[in-house]
Amino acid sequence: MAQKAVQLDRETFSCPICLDLLKDPVTTPCGHSYCKNCLNDHWDTEDEKRIYSCPQCRKSFIPRPELLKNTMLAALVEELKKTGLQAPPADHCYAGPEDVACDFCTGRKLRAVKSCLQCVASYCEKHLQPHYDVAPLKKHKLVEPSEKLQENICSRHDEVMKMFCRTDQQCICYLCSMDEHKGHDTVSAAAERTERQRELEGSRHNIQQRIQDREKDVKVLQQEVEAINGSADKAMEHSEKIFTQLIRLMEERRSDVKQQVRSQQKTEVSRVKELQEKLEQEITELKRKDAELKKLSHTEDHNQFLHNYSLLADFLRYSCEITLDPNTVHTHLLLSEGNRKATSMRQPQSYSDHPDRFTVWPHVLSRESLTGRCYWEMEKRGRVGVAVAYKNISRAGRSDECRFGFNDKSWMLFCDTNSYNFYHNSIYTPVSGPQSSRFGVYLDHSAGILSFYSVSDTMTLLHRVQTTFTQPLYAGVRLHWLSSGDFAEFCKLN
Repeated sequence: MAQKAVQLDRETFSCPICLDLLKDPVTTPCGHSYCKNCLNDHWDTEDEKRIYSCPQCRKSFIPRPELLKNTMLAALVEELKKTGLQAPPADHCYAGPEDVACDFCTGRKLRAVKSCLQCVASYCEKHLQPHYDVAPLKKHKLVEPSEKLQENICSRHDEVMKMFCRTDQQCICYLCSMDEHKGHDTVSAAAERTERQRELEGSRHNIQQRIQDREKDVKVLQQEVEAINGSADKAMEHSEKIFTQLIRLMEERRSDVKQQVRSQQKTEVSRVKELQEKLEQEITELKRKDAELKKLSHTEDHNQFLHNYSLLADFLRYSCEITLDPNTVHTHLLLSEGNRKATSMRQPQSYSDHPDRFTVWPHVLSRESLTGRCYWEMEKRGRVGVAVAYKNISRAGRSDECRFGFNDKSWMLFCDTNSYNFYHNSIYTPVSGPQSSRFGVYLDHSAGILSFYSVSDTMTLLHRVQTTFTQPLYAGVRLHWLSSGDFAEFCKLN
């Protein structure tokens, strides 16, 4: 009963606006009491209406009442503060289904406010207090409540994993360092985290700088569109004046000029819009990668950070720029964008003869040879084949020896309008996955790993090859010259 009475007193002497004990209490003419600052802030928002109301009963006052301190109520509040009694925990302090519960509460458990990586336990405010008061416990690492603390415990030695083995790239406990990891290059998990964090921040800085540069480019292009439209409108006005003077004699010519101006306008705007679209796609991709890196950088658990870092950072670390070799391109493919883009054309292009050129199949290979670990991305439209091949693949003729994916010297993922198929040595494998206009390719030459990814808001593995590569590889593209306008463009990632 005494506890109930104290709780009732706190509710009675609490401000209805801030829900805390009254500070500098004042009373309205209708009899309700508030903190002076709370009520003044409320009435400041009603100054424009010149009508001031009570937040509880909504009674209006004109003009704004003068607020005087309620000395009796202030004295009662001060007396209540001196008792030092606290209201019992509210229901929302107890752990719910989605919360991390305190490991030391008995009966109904309170919600944990921190987890300790050294103790491998979670604490409510009450049971956490020793970590603030006891000297040895003050050195422990406290993080936001986590249900994954057990992942920090070595499954073999049942010890906290505070070290990182650079030789095997994994977190270990101190017993592991004297056992199966003896003689390895080991450091503390915190030290490894610091080094990886520094690398991550450098990557984020580069990406953010590129975002700023691309946004400036987009702004310039928008201004160019406005200039083109303005120039076209002025040209129309000028032509209208001329044709008004000539009337009948120039009527047909007038129509031709109008059509020519609009056609040129449409062509120029379309060109700029296409470039603007590409830049905006690149900005979106950079922001997606920056968001992933930002989320990773805020991970407090060292082990979780190191595990996720190896998944996210490898692609940025091994990204490479691909350009296409004009000496290998089929005559029905047009190279542009600094030889990074190939477009299928119905009319043959005037390329000089060269022994490296594909004569029948609409293929093209990169200039760069690919060894070690490499990652690149490609934008495409239409039916496109994403391939890698040895340099000694045959070029002249219609045989399968010259065709990506139909011999033992090339591997190809073919992206149809609504399906995928993987080809190697004339064997094809159906592949399922989300449709996308952007694809990523990861190559670990020495490990014999070749992976294809669909890239949008997230990266989805489409197909993975495990084999043995005996020669350096070259990136390749397959198009169909009958599908005029289909293209494949290698993206700039650095």
